[in-house]
Amino acid sequence: MISLQTGLALAGLCILLAVLLHGVWTTSRSRPKQASASPATGAARKPGDGFLGERREPTLDDSLEALTTITAIEKKAVLDALIDVIAPVLVEAPVSGDAALAAMPATRRAGSKPLAVEGLNVATGGWEIPAAGQRYSAFQVGLQLANRTGPLNQIEYSEFVMKAQAFADAVAGETEFPDMQEEVARARELDQFASDHDAQLSLKVRACGAAWSPGYVQQNAARQGFVAGAIPGRMVLPGAAGQAPLLGLSFDTQAAMSEDPEQTALRELTLFLDVPQVARNEQPFARMCEAGLALAAAMDGSITDDGGNPIPIKAMDGIHADLEKLYDTLDARELSAGSLLSRRLFS
Repeated sequence: MISLQTGLALAGLCILLAVLLHGVWTTSRSRPKQASASPATGAARKPGDGFLGERREPTLDDSLEALTTITAIEKKAVLDALIDVIAPVLVEAPVSGDAALAAMPATRRAGSKPLAVEGLNVATGGWEIPAAGQRYSAFQVGLQLANRTGPLNQIEYSEFVMKAQAFADAVAGETEFPDMQEEVARARELDQFASDHDAQLSLKVRACGAAWSPGYVQQNAARQGFVAGAIPGRMVLPGAAGQAPLLGLSFDTQAAMSEDPEQTALRELTLFLDVPQVARNEQPFARMCEAGLALAAAMDGSITDDGGNPIPIKAMDGIHADLEKLYDTLDARELSAGSLLSRRLFS
């Protein structure tokens, strides 16, 4: 028979063990979820590593390739009378690309508006940004009428006139300018249209149970095709070559930059879509909903709005219907979402 003293000792030991186990369990529950080990090597994955065995996810190199393609496209003609005020520059004899480049304004902006110079290539007969080794029979200097900073104003127009005239003088050309009041009025109308039809959508995925570490978020986002962005705490879902990213994903920047980010607790992330920047046929809103649902399921989270209110599926269907109307309106104005003109105007 076990003596009373021995029984009490055993009971105390059991209680102590239970307390220790509960403490371990509680600590485990409160610790942010960590990225899982690599299936192939058993080592923890680093941001940017591939996932799911042989399946190749988009990488940062893919995003850089897309940005390079965009740059190549924009070396061609960019000016359009729909969103630019344009001043033609006539020259008596062809001008070399080297001379045109030397005459370019020191800064390619007037106030907050982008300024561009294009030349009519003698060999190709097309408008393009002047390049060394080419010859040009005419030029045009243009200034964007509006962007997300607002419409062109009189001060910006005056700066545009000074820079365009200086370029014309440097290439021995003659130029004339559209009426300032008419162009400023046109800028205001374009800005009003853009303001009425700009849309940037977002939804949040919030943790229902344990918090997440940044690595855990990055790993799960990478499984949905997201790659690291240029800013800590930002990721993007790459679009087609030469196009803007389909979606963005963000979480707390300070957590991403922490000395020990894996011990930093995150309780939410945000998915966002810049509607005018992404082509309609890419179905970016559907992709955002799919990514949100997948992340919520994988990370034990729920989809909410900025106020923390759950977003029902029916509400998403309503938003999608409204987006289709917006796309139709942009198409009718020749500013289709994802087009170069739309991306310039809504920037």
